Amino acid sequence: MMKWVLAAVIFVPAIEIFGFSFVAERVGGMNTLLLTLLTSAIGVAMMRFEGRKAMEDARQRMNAGMVPGSTMADGLCIFLGGLLLILPGFVTDIIGFTLVFPLTRPLYRFLLLLWMKKNMKNGKITIFRR
Repeated sequence: MMKWVLAAVIFVPAIEIFGFSFVAERVGGMNTLLLTLLTSAIGVAMMRFEGRKAMEDARQRMNAGMVPGSTMADGLCIFLGGLLLILPGFVTDIIGFTLVFPLTRPLYRFLLLLWMKKNMKNGKITIFRR
């Protein structure tokens, strides 16, 4: 796990710097800065809207006595997407938008649930019941 964090700390900023320079060469420095701020603002607004929707859906499922498993996975995807949207950069914004956007989120939800199932089988994730 630590090697993945170290790789992300090294490679993500390098990719983002390349993305900034690529876009700045095409549209100019000030337009690049404004575009970055605009994508962050739109992303935060989307995150708030989709997050409220996911929380309300989870609340309705729990009130009906159902387990909100996929809804909680959606909430986690929205949260991670929001974090990526807050970070400056175009690559993180693209990934963040796909995590927050409802049409692409099911792919991430499927991968997240698959990862959780695998780790539960291996004993890395344990669920305690009362």
